[in-house]
Amino acid sequence: MENPLKASLLKMNAPIVDLAKKINKLGKEDPRRIVHSFKVALAITLVSMVYYLRPLYKGMGDAGIWAILTVVVVFEYTAGATLCKGMNRGLATLLAGALGLGAEYFARLFGPKAESIVLGCLVFLLVAAATFSRFIPHIKKRYDYGVLIFILTFSLVAVSGYRVENIMELAHQRLLTIILGGATCIIISICVCPVWAGEDLHILIVSNMEKLASFLEGFGGEIFQLPLEAENADGSNEPDKSFLGAYKSVLNSKATEESLANFAWWEPGHGKFRFSHPWKQYLKIGVLMRQCAYHIESLNGYLDARFQASSEFRKRVQGPCTTMSSEAGKALKELALSIKTFSYPSNSAMNIQICKKAVDEVNSTLQASMVGEWDILEIIPIITVISILNDIVKCIETIFEAIEELSEQAHFKKSPHEPEKPQILHGGAVAPVGDKEHDSGFVTIIIHKITPDQSLEIQAPRG
Repeated sequence: MENPLKASLLKMNAPIVDLAKKINKLGKEDPRRIVHSFKVALAITLVSMVYYLRPLYKGMGDAGIWAILTVVVVFEYTAGATLCKGMNRGLATLLAGALGLGAEYFARLFGPKAESIVLGCLVFLLVAAATFSRFIPHIKKRYDYGVLIFILTFSLVAVSGYRVENIMELAHQRLLTIILGGATCIIISICVCPVWAGEDLHILIVSNMEKLASFLEGFGGEIFQLPLEAENADGSNEPDKSFLGAYKSVLNSKATEESLANFAWWEPGHGKFRFSHPWKQYLKIGVLMRQCAYHIESLNGYLDARFQASSEFRKRVQGPCTTMSSEAGKALKELALSIKTFSYPSNSAMNIQICKKAVDEVNSTLQASMVGEWDILEIIPIITVISILNDIVKCIETIFEAIEELSEQAHFKKSPHEPEKPQILHGGAVAPVGDKEHDSGFVTIIIHKITPDQSLEIQAPRG
């Protein structure tokens, strides 16, 4: 019989155990979170020296608390976010402080009686204008925090300056402490185990593309597996099919991608990322991948039912459909690898061409089949899946073009053995004019006919 006291203690400790498990899971998922916690603690400890060391305290006084507040609100997880907030806070404080002092001296020109009225009007106008600017998309995206600090600082300086005699000294102390806190955050964020927003965006795009690729590679085998075959499978040896649902995280990655791209814009060049790295192109690729993920979401709805159409029709389309799905997945994996290794995406073009041939084969099969041969209600799901797969192939072509643009803009390395692209002309290839193998004064034009083994070679004089 179970001990009641032991059971009661276990029940009381259950929330603590669950909390410990969650903390352990967070730390294991990303150990950088633990490092970030110590970095913030280090920054606050350093700026606290303003109070602990008497010479610093005499120079800054009670304004030293602003250095601690700055670290609390500025220090972010990534270096880009910290730089963004630090620069926003520093520039906003400087501008707001200067305008606050200017407003104070301007109001005093109207005499003691009208000073408060003029100050109130200036605060009203500037705060209204600054608040309205937060609705402008470009400012909202990159400088929203700076505008917020501008409103706060200007209001504090303008209002407190009315009762403080030496307002210049007060503004000077606050500016110094804010610069001290911001500089401490930026230095620690960049120099101590930095977490780069741009690098995280790069990894996120690669990871999302690999998730889509894994689904497409395994989809063909799953969709053409009959329900009877699935039931007879040994549950103990059933393979891991988590890849069939991993793509869903791609559908909700827009906010994360935009946030990382925004902060990456502030970061200095690091690793293989230069100062002018095309972060906007990553967002374009992300949009195209979400479009592909929506098509995959449509495909996923057919996995539970699987194809139960006539076995003859199923056999005719199974091979091309499986090829389309598999090669589309391979193309995405090649594209993900090209981004990951900063190399030009040349190998994936072959997979896309195989996909197109499979599309043509399926279309030919459907055109050759007579509608009366099959039960239309049974073959409609198959035809729908074929149509979605065709849309996915087109989407991957667009992704390929976008990654080609990224390769050009970011100067990805090209393979030394990669052949130059021939100039295509109506199914034929024209050799480049400067080719060393054609120094005879003629240009060779090879025109391929309908069948691959037939071709016509014509030599035409240059110029």
